[in-house]
Amino acid sequence: MNYYEQVENLIKNNEVNKKVRALQDNSETLYTYWNIGRLIVEAQGGKKRAKYGDGLIKEWGCKLSEKYGKNYDGPSLRRARMFYLEFPICGSLNHKLTWTHYRYILPIKNENERNYYINRVILDNLSVRDLRREIKNKSFDRLSYKDKNNIEIISDTNLSLSIDDMIKDPIILKSNIDTNEINEKAIHNYIISLLEDKFLELGTGFALVGHEYKIVINNNTYHIDLLFYNYKLNAFIVVEVKTRAVKPQDIGQLQFYVSYVENNIKDSNHNKTIGILIVKKKNKYVIEYTTSPDIYVTTYMLN
Repeated sequence: MNYYEQVENLIKNNEVNKKVRALQDNSETLYTYWNIGRLIVEAQGGKKRAKYGDGLIKEWGCKLSEKYGKNYDGPSLRRARMFYLEFPICGSLNHKLTWTHYRYILPIKNENERNYYINRVILDNLSVRDLRREIKNKSFDRLSYKDKNNIEIISDTNLSLSIDDMIKDPIILKSNIDTNEINEKAIHNYIISLLEDKFLELGTGFALVGHEYKIVINNNTYHIDLLFYNYKLNAFIVVEVKTRAVKPQDIGQLQFYVSYVENNIKDSNHNKTIGILIVKKKNKYVIEYTTSPDIYVTTYMLN
């Protein structure tokens, strides 16, 4: 079997159909690179031997890049080989991810971390630029420890999310001002505005209901910092922001707002209302002894 000729035929078909494929999805490109990787592995003697010795890849890369460009040079062929080794089942590839998406995910060694970023692209329709930013900001590292184990790539049949899958710690907010030069109330409003503009940092499926959402109880007016509805969880999310470490009374205040939304805003078809407290720095004693299962505490970081 002439493996080189098979690889060249795949590339030739891929290049010939490029203009047509621009109007379609990218499944053919993924299929091409996956099969290139498969043929390279077979030509090198199987998966165990494919990780060693790049003489064949160097030789083929020189020939193919001269004919078809640098997309098929030695480094590209190595990525194709890695693509096949990391995703040996072609049917498991998700076509919402482009080849460029996979290129940035392939260097990630941790399978759970890799699967997490694949899921983020699928759920939030992340562009390549968005994905790069999530990886740079270490989005996976900011998940709670229990969320980092046994992460599977989602599909239509196993899509089941909880609030634990969505909350990151810390939430990174890009700041353009020096918060040391403004007062605490201004900082509070500034943080809320950043969260309002970047609510997807909280996770998947958040839609903003209101900023400083007004509620009236016994002729007293209160304002919820941010009120979200999450269409993935089918639940309202109450968010309170503090520009300091968490205090016990903050939990009580948030629970007060959660109870109001639960009793006055949510419908019977909605799931239980969830509260999120965002603080500047954790006070672990308070967090560890928070008894409400519906209150989540996370921190923010100005970047």
